[in-house]
Amino acid sequence: MSAKTFDLIVIGGGPGGYVAAIRASQLGMKVALVENQHLGGICLNWGCIPTKALLRSSEIHHLLQHVDEFGFEIKDISFDLKKIVQRSRGVAKQLSGGIGHLLKKNKVTVIDGFANLQGGGKVAVEKDGKKIDGIAAKNIIVATGARARELPGLESDGKLVWTYKEAMVPDKMPKSLLVVGSGAIGIEFASFYRLMGAEVTVVEVMDRILPVEDEEISAHAHKQFEKQGMKIITSAQVTKLDKGKTNVKVTVEKAGKKEQITVDNVIMAVGIVGNTENIGLEKTKVKVDRGHIITNEWLATNEPGVYAIGDVTGPPWLAHKASHEGVICVEKIAGQTGQKGVHPMNKLNIPGCTYCTPQVASVGLTEKAAKEAGHKVKVGRFPFMGNGKAIAMGEAEGLVKTIFDEKTGELLGAHMIGAEVTEMIQGYVVAKTLETTEAELMHTIFPHPTLSEMMHESVLDAYGKVIHF
Repeated sequence: MSAKTFDLIVIGGGPGGYVAAIRASQLGMKVALVENQHLGGICLNWGCIPTKALLRSSEIHHLLQHVDEFGFEIKDISFDLKKIVQRSRGVAKQLSGGIGHLLKKNKVTVIDGFANLQGGGKVAVEKDGKKIDGIAAKNIIVATGARARELPGLESDGKLVWTYKEAMVPDKMPKSLLVVGSGAIGIEFASFYRLMGAEVTVVEVMDRILPVEDEEISAHAHKQFEKQGMKIITSAQVTKLDKGKTNVKVTVEKAGKKEQITVDNVIMAVGIVGNTENIGLEKTKVKVDRGHIITNEWLATNEPGVYAIGDVTGPPWLAHKASHEGVICVEKIAGQTGQKGVHPMNKLNIPGCTYCTPQVASVGLTEKAAKEAGHKVKVGRFPFMGNGKAIAMGEAEGLVKTIFDEKTGELLGAHMIGAEVTEMIQGYVVAKTLETTEAELMHTIFPHPTLSEMMHESVLDAYGKVIHF
């Protein structure tokens, strides 16, 4: 086999691409990974990881504002925004460098360049507009990720109107900010800036914030954010941005009425679009729908030997979903099927986490979706205020909600809001993956005192057996 021929070529080094490359190498394949910018993709460099570093700083700032509740007295609390941003960037750099080490350890050939499909298993690699390499493989995985969606007339300019990228590295803390969109990205930035002291307004076109979450959780989040001083406008649209020298006059339309809000900066968080352009898809049979590549349950496209994973494909657009797709894809290519082998992903078992304050986490069907799917449901709830650990932590605001099929006892969905719920949700994810019923969960012994006890109590509540509330 020549140096230019591989068993698998992976295009893109994000959480989908690098995981696919490593797993393929573990399975004995000769693998090349082509990455044009930075290993780790948006997630490690400009998404999941650095935003969590920022949010950690805002959590600490929020806690410092309330230290008197714990018996402490601190005067003249201040922060250095430059150091907060530097720490975030440092965390991202550390992890991105680690990916390079992992790929080298697993003998993956990393090529620095921009890949372009040529058809017939061939890929041209360019750098700065010039072809630097030509490689080929029987199998190719497209993992090119996505970018922020832009709305006509409301485009970002990087100065006054930001995407997530500019919002992550501010030169100074804005006194006022308007966020367009209340999905995970929008709400995380709204939470960060509000807890750091900015006046924050959120505009959402749907009738509630965090629209993919259970309605009860969305309502709880809305109440908590407003309690923190955040202004939220739902069922509304931003129709115009008038940019001055140092601020933006935002026109918000709701129920036919227009309101103008002047802020220092605007963050556009209205979704993503897949990076499908200029990678040679037109030379293949790969189909794209609304900016995302169409695949089957094994991540195969309409072009034989070409697969796609991660944000360049359909929702949910999550790093852990991309990584798991990478494993499924290469194990299928390697023929690891059968009873104990690889099987298609069940999207209802993919957890979603939003790292705002309070945190939000969920898996499976919402109560409304479960009923619409024809299930007769049993619903359990347990509030944080009934949990000893939550009260001891000073985190008595929150809710754990579980949804079961009344007939079979199947766990259909779990939804949480409150401190550390992003760390707790995996318990329900494991339960769903194992097709657990309420009986197994009721007989599981949860440690005391922990926040996780609320997961048990919520299950008990669904069946009228709750103990502590």
